[in-house]
Amino acid sequence: MHGYGYPPQQQPTRRPTTTTLTLLRVLFVALTVLSCGFLSWAALLRLAVVTRRTRDWVLLAVAFVANGAMFAYIVSTPDSQEELTDGQAIVFLVWMVCSLGGATAYYLWAEIRHFGRGPGAHDPVPYAGPVPPASTPVPGYGFPPGPPSAPHHTPPPRHTPTGPPVPQPPQPATSQRLDEVRAELDELSDYLRKEGGDR
Repeated sequence: MHGYGYPPQQQPTRRPTTTTLTLLRVLFVALTVLSCGFLSWAALLRLAVVTRRTRDWVLLAVAFVANGAMFAYIVSTPDSQEELTDGQAIVFLVWMVCSLGGATAYYLWAEIRHFGRGPGAHDPVPYAGPVPPASTPVPGYGFPPGPPSAPHHTPPPRHTPTGPPVPQPPQPATSQRLDEVRAELDELSDYLRKEGGDR
């Protein structure tokens, strides 16, 4: 149908704003609570449509069947009976607590988990092994790592009046970029000392 070349690309789905997600969560939880659990399937339907997981579709079907069974149970009680018996009340209360608590808790947990990950994020990867020691050179700022050098401790800066620069003892061979950064930091330090002296 499209001929040769690349197939048409699907547009990536945008993540709703945090405000929209919060309002939808409040709406579906309120719907479940205010209906005494009879509309708990609505929150699970939204979750199944959003996540597209088989588990969520199965839970939606279970909630729908459980709500239908409870509705049939209530309709089947005789009309001549004015009050529920203890057994009927316990069955209805257990169903209502499981429907309200289970559907609401699972809906919030699964939706927050689904939208909590950023776009393109994958499931967490388990710990794979020991952490490399700190002496391993790590490339930074696009520059390759320099040759390994012995730990170098710089003495704390002395706050002495500015005067002629003190000659530095010879340093072991380091990368050219490191020398440039040191020179820039020295210039900045001298400039800040001059500016600080005016105050």
